[in-house]
Amino acid sequence: MNTNLDRAVQWLLDRQHPDGWWTDELETNVTMTAEHVLLLRFLGIGLEPIRSGATAHILHHQREDGSWALYYDGPADLSTTIEAYVALKVLGVDPARDEMQRALSTVRKLGGLADARVFTKIWMALFGKYPWDGIPTMPPEIVNFPAWMPFNLYDFSCWARGTVAPLCVVIARRPVRELGVDISEIVNPGTHARMHHVPGGGWLWWVDKALKLYESSPLKIRREAACKKMIDWVVERQEADGSWGGIQPPWVYSLIALNLEGYAVDHPVMRKGLQGMERFAFHDETGWRFQACMSPVWDTAWAIRALYQAGLRADHPAIRKAVDWMLAEQIPGETWGDWQVRCNGVPNGGWAFEFDNDLYPDVDDTAVIVCSLLEGGEPERVRPAIERAVKWTLAMRSSNGAWAAFDRDNTSEVLYRMPFSDFGAMIDPPTEDVTAHVIEMMAMLGQNESNEYVASGLKYLRETQKPWGSWFGRWGVNHVYGTWCVVSALAQLQTGRDMIARATQWMISKQNADGGWGESCHSYADESFAGIGTSTPSQTAWAVMTLQWAGIGEHPAAQRGLEYLRERQRADGTWDELYFTGTGFPRDFYLNYHMYRHLFPTMALAMDARYRAHAQAGQPSGREQVSVS
Repeated sequence: MNTNLDRAVQWLLDRQHPDGWWTDELETNVTMTAEHVLLLRFLGIGLEPIRSGATAHILHHQREDGSWALYYDGPADLSTTIEAYVALKVLGVDPARDEMQRALSTVRKLGGLADARVFTKIWMALFGKYPWDGIPTMPPEIVNFPAWMPFNLYDFSCWARGTVAPLCVVIARRPVRELGVDISEIVNPGTHARMHHVPGGGWLWWVDKALKLYESSPLKIRREAACKKMIDWVVERQEADGSWGGIQPPWVYSLIALNLEGYAVDHPVMRKGLQGMERFAFHDETGWRFQACMSPVWDTAWAIRALYQAGLRADHPAIRKAVDWMLAEQIPGETWGDWQVRCNGVPNGGWAFEFDNDLYPDVDDTAVIVCSLLEGGEPERVRPAIERAVKWTLAMRSSNGAWAAFDRDNTSEVLYRMPFSDFGAMIDPPTEDVTAHVIEMMAMLGQNESNEYVASGLKYLRETQKPWGSWFGRWGVNHVYGTWCVVSALAQLQTGRDMIARATQWMISKQNADGGWGESCHSYADESFAGIGTSTPSQTAWAVMTLQWAGIGEHPAAQRGLEYLRERQRADGTWDELYFTGTGFPRDFYLNYHMYRHLFPTMALAMDARYRAHAQAGQPSGREQVSVS
C-alpha cells in the first residue's frame, strides 16, 4: 500500500465538486483586490461589504520593508505598492499607521507615481491624481482598422485586445471622479512636470505626440461613432457569467468604459458584470480578495490525468463525473470567437480555461483535455468530442508550424514599441509548452513523425531547445515547466532521444540540495536563473516526471525528488506551496494555482508506483531508457 499516494488520491476525491469538476484559488498579487476597491469607488458603489476583508488581505501580504511584490519573495514592485497603498487609504486605513508609513517610504524610494507603469497611472488618472496628457494615446478609431492593417485590434493578444478596446474609450473620455482621499504624497518632489509627458522614444513615440495634437482638436469628426462602435464591440463580448474574457483586466475596464458611455450600474449589462464578480471572490481568515481568473477546466483535466496515473479508470464514479462535466463544457461548434479572424471556416471544437469563457477557447486547455479524455473516458463516448477538438486544434497552427494559446499568427512585435506597452504580454505567439501539449495529444492519438502537424511541431521544438538542454515555459515557471512539457510529449511520441538526453542532464544538474527543484519567476527577467530557486512541490514534481517520462525514474535524482515530496506531504494528503509557479504575463504577472501543489506531486507519486508495480511483476516500464551522464 502506497500511503503517500493513497492519501493524495483521497484528498483529491474528497474535494471533487458534485457536478464533477475540481478547482481551487488562483492566487495573484494584491493589485486584483486593490483595483477592485478602486473600481467600486469609481462606480460609486459602497465598500462596506468588503472593507474589513480587503484591508486584511492587502496588509497580510505586505513585507517588512513596507512593499508589495508581483510574486511571493519577489523584489519590491513600485506599481503594486502604489495601488495597495492607495486602496488601503480609500478603505479608511489611517495613513499614520506604521504599515502605511513603511509603504509610503517604499513608494518614494522607488521613484513615486511618475515612475509607475502605465496601468497604475491610468487608475490614478481616473481620479484626477495623474494628468491625462501623460497617458499614452490609444484612439478608439482603431476599431475601424481592418485585420490586415497594423495596430488593428486583432494584432493584440486576446487578453490585451479585450483590455485595450475599452481603454481606448476611457482614454478618449479622460474622466475624473472623486477618490475621496488625498494621495499627493505618492508623487515625489520635482517629478510633477515629468508626469505631463509620455516617457519613451522612437517613431511610435512621435506618433503618440501627433495623436495628442489630434486629441486636443475640437474637430474629431468620427470620434463619437468610433466610441459607439467600440462599446458595441465590448458588449458583444460579454460572457455568460458577466465577465469579459474570463479575466480581470478587460472586465474592470469594460465596466468603466460602459459606465462612461451612459450605462448605469443597474443597466442589465453592468448588473450582470458586477454580479458575476461575486463568483471570483475568495474570503477566509486571511481576508477578502478578488481572483484574476478561475481555472476549473484546466484543473479538472489534470485531475483526471493524475487519477488515471494512480490507477483509476473510466468506470470509477469520480472519473465518470469529471468526464461527463468535461464533455458538457466543450464549446458548441457554431460559437463564434475572435480566433476566427485568422482561422475562418473551422467549427469551434475547443475548450476554454474558465466555467463560462466560450468566446475564447484555447489550444493549451483543449490539447490537455483531449489527453485526459483519452485516458479517462470510454472511447465511444468521447470520440465525437475528440474529433471536433483535434480538427479545431490543428487548424489553429501558426505559419511557423507551432501553436499559441488563443490565436493563430498573433506575432506583431511592433506593438511592444508603443509607449502604451510597458506592462504585460501584448501578443500571443507560438510557444514551446503549448506546442508540446499538441504533440503529446497527437502521439496519444497514434500519430508519429510522418504526420505533417507532428513533424512541424517537432521541428519547432528542436529549434527552440536551449543550448544547455531546457525549454522556455510560457504558462508555467519556467524552464522546469517547459522542459517537463516537451519531454512528456517526446516520450509519448517515442522520438527525440538526443533532445531528451540533453534535457534530463540539465534537469538533474538543477536539483537542489534538499532533493527538490525550484525556479524563481526572476528567470523570466534573467535567463541565467533558469532552473534556480527554492524547491517547491509542483516544480519538483515536474522535474521528477521529466526523468520518469525519459525512462530513468529509478535515477537517484528522481528518487531524491520523490523523497522530497513524501517528506513534505501534509497529514491530510496535500502539500503547502507559497511560491508562484504559474505564469500570466512573463516578467509582469504571476499565478499561484493552489491545485498545482497537489495535482503534480500526486502524478509523480503515481507514476513511481506504476513503475514499481511493473518492476515487481517483471514487466518493462514501458519507456526506453535514455543514457544520462
